[in-house]
Amino acid sequence: MKLLDALKWRYAAKKMNGQVVPQEKIDYILEAARLAPSSSGLQPYKIFVITNKELQEKIKTVGFEQSQIVDASHVLVFAAWDGYSLEKISEVFERTTAERGIPASAMDEYKERLWGMYKDLGQEWHANHAAKQAYISFGLAIAAAAEQEVDATPMEGFIPAEVDKLLGLNELGLKSVLVLPLGYRDASNDWLVNLKKVRTPQSEFITEIK
Repeated sequence: MKLLDALKWRYAAKKMNGQVVPQEKIDYILEAARLAPSSSGLQPYKIFVITNKELQEKIKTVGFEQSQIVDASHVLVFAAWDGYSLEKISEVFERTTAERGIPASAMDEYKERLWGMYKDLGQEWHANHAAKQAYISFGLAIAAAAEQEVDATPMEGFIPAEVDKLLGLNELGLKSVLVLPLGYRDASNDWLVNLKKVRTPQSEFITEIK
């Protein structure tokens, strides 16, 4: 399916039917998310893929009882770094130089400049900035799911601290940011499925400055 057609087809499914999504489609969605751009290429987030029904049920409990969480085939939890550090940045840059086959010191100047900008901005800024990067990956995952004709329901409606506990994220230096159930729409029980998609008209949405 072409991207624009896929985006017109997709919507935030309110009911899913429990059908399992083929692994190759899940892999495609996850790879799109992995290839997303991020500030300075740091990718300050990870994705947890949950198929365990007992755990999905627990997430539903702290996700305001949204049924898609348990009726989905897979539930993705996007978790961002709780803060930046010179050590974390160095680890990413070391991987970059190694894979590019350039000297390990090639990015030292940029690394020091970047950490110099980040270090005094505080934990709250760090966490918010990392979360914004996760949103970019999240958006690409949604688009990729639509290309694969897999339904995805973007969710911010959950209690992050409780999801963090369920997944042991605090010990990993991560905070849950977004939840994305993947599955297939239950069209006969979903009030939203046949409603017209409504977006701001292009003439109002886009301003051209020449």
